Amino acid sequence: MNKVQFFNVHLGNSQVVMKREQNIIHNTIRLVLLSILCVNSLNGQKELEDIFTLHPNKKAVARDSTLYPSRLIIAPVIAYTPETSFGFGVGSKFLFKFKGSGEETRTSNMPVSLKYTLKNQFIFYSGYTVFANQEKWVLFGDVKFQNYPRSFYGIGINTQKSSEETYSYFQLSAQPLLMKRLFVKYFFAGVGMRINHIYNVKTKENGILETLDPLGYQGNTSRGLVVGGLYDSRNNILNPTQGMYILLTHGFYGRFSPEAYNFKLTNIDLRYYTRVSRKNDDVFACQVLGYFTDGTVPFSDFALLGGPNIMRGYKEGRYVEDNMVATQFEYRKRIKKSRWGVVGFVGFGTVFHLPKEIQLNEIKPSVGIGLRYMIDSKEKLNLRFDWGFGENTNNTYLGIAEAF
Repeated sequence: MNKVQFFNVHLGNSQVVMKREQNIIHNTIRLVLLSILCVNSLNGQKELEDIFTLHPNKKAVARDSTLYPSRLIIAPVIAYTPETSFGFGVGSKFLFKFKGSGEETRTSNMPVSLKYTLKNQFIFYSGYTVFANQEKWVLFGDVKFQNYPRSFYGIGINTQKSSEETYSYFQLSAQPLLMKRLFVKYFFAGVGMRINHIYNVKTKENGILETLDPLGYQGNTSRGLVVGGLYDSRNNILNPTQGMYILLTHGFYGRFSPEAYNFKLTNIDLRYYTRVSRKNDDVFACQVLGYFTDGTVPFSDFALLGGPNIMRGYKEGRYVEDNMVATQFEYRKRIKKSRWGVVGFVGFGTVFHLPKEIQLNEIKPSVGIGLRYMIDSKEKLNLRFDWGFGENTNNTYLGIAEAF
């Protein structure tokens, strides 16, 4: 094959891939707009959230007006990410307060979702936040069980998109943290644990992952004791308009289990929300994330840059390394007093083995726009559609709740 023929073949393949990506984007946009129009037509006759809401303690509230009217929301779920394609299933969210809690206690929420995707995956997930009376204690964390495909390009910030290969695995993970309020309002400290079990891994034969042979890539179990501190003054857990969220956790792995993976893992999550003006409901939000490891770290506990919640536009795990830092800024605008909203976001991030390896010209950018439709006006819960752009890449995301 001569150079001209090679160029024509390469160009033809590129056009096919580009056309396929454009079709996915256009179909996603059509689907989200159709979904919103459908639920909007229902809303003309009845409050949308009431269609899918049960009231477990309705009779008790009628007898005692001091009780918080708990709600169990059960609804069909549709989602889209480039890693999973479209996902369909059912989701529920239990919103409640314990007896004796008043306005000083924020609403506890326990969501559960079960999805099956067009890539033959199943995903079970629950991320919960539970406040005790007067917020003297808070329990939060997540539980996940899934079979999942992930793209892999190599390790480091300089991997090439053309090197993409796919591997799959089953994952069972849980991380409960119990914290007690100390010293001042909104500050909590406590302990917990984290388990991350990876098994039934399938990789590309003689591919990059098998060639690099990172520790534990064929499956492993990490168990660790986690200590942490939290400052959380957000006025709404699901969609804040003001407040701060500062979470610092530090995990010790290997000392409490027979596995050979002896390492430490530190997570930092800083968020800030503020109303832009008293004249409207616009919100400015920003987030800084840090993920730092030290010791004999298995591949499944490496930092992943990209995904639907941070550095949108890059596939989840587009860049993989021991450590990661990233930040994002978002402007959220509600259109007058309607259920509709739009957002604009920008982010920057990188992964690295050692801090001295960070190069400013290697920090990856991301930018994007999004559409919002409020499906629960009481808790400000939004249906989210985002279109993110990265370096020579773009991806769309459809889901529920904000990115952060």
